[in-house]
Amino acid sequence: MPLFGKSRRRDGESGANGVAPSAPPLDDSPSPSPHAAPRRERPPQSAPPSYPAPPPPRPATPPQPKLQFHCQLAHGSPTGIISGFGNVKELYQRIAECYKLPVSEILFCTLNTHKVDMNKLLGAQIGLDDFIFAHKKGQAKEVEITKTEDALGLTITDNGAGYAFIKRIKEDSVIDRIGHIKVGDHVERIDDVSLVGCRHFDVARMLKEIPVGTTFTLRAVEPLTAGFAAQIWELGENKRSPEQFAEALDNSELEAFGFTDEFVIELWSAITGVRALNGSF
Repeated sequence: MPLFGKSRRRDGESGANGVAPSAPPLDDSPSPSPHAAPRRERPPQSAPPSYPAPPPPRPATPPQPKLQFHCQLAHGSPTGIISGFGNVKELYQRIAECYKLPVSEILFCTLNTHKVDMNKLLGAQIGLDDFIFAHKKGQAKEVEITKTEDALGLTITDNGAGYAFIKRIKEDSVIDRIGHIKVGDHVERIDDVSLVGCRHFDVARMLKEIPVGTTFTLRAVEPLTAGFAAQIWELGENKRSPEQFAEALDNSELEAFGFTDEFVIELWSAITGVRALNGSF
């Protein structure tokens, strides 16, 4: 009888070949149900589209400088500063605001001279160094004219803001022989027809269409002129002798005052004195 009987195989002991049989791997996934829907495979996610990087922000545009222009009323005034306009009508409005007057009082503007000089009329452009002179309405006058020729001898222009005025008068024409109509006069009315707001070609056409032999009334408004002292200074500004100054007086509107020779000499002395002080003799 064997000393020991068949020993019981303990857990972990080797089997017939000395290797413990391996246990099958555990699977935690549930077993598929015969009624479950087939499992869908997720499509692979594509990479997000790439876009070019946005351009760097542009540097801020510096504000445009505010243009300013010097201005005076042509008949005399303090110097004003005018800015903030984009066209002729706005310019006239700014001048009117500066001098606290109705914009309808401004006939036209000249550049760099206070005189009624049609070669210096304000046009479409203003230079940065230009000095603006605004000409106000002055005396109104009505002249009866008989059209004896096809052409009256007038060249008409306008200020771009509703006022047409006389730019040139042809020598020895119908208007020139009348003598009461001047360059710079605003043509306000023909008989009972107002011309305010008309362009220059409209006024020229109306005058041309008046039949020869017709008598009509022209209402004109002359620009306000400088005061007495300013007129005296203008007449003597470029003269080189008292004789030239006296001749200029005789050929001006001041001739009606009938100045004596002694008074003319006094005026000449005053003019030359001012010129000497200014160094412009």
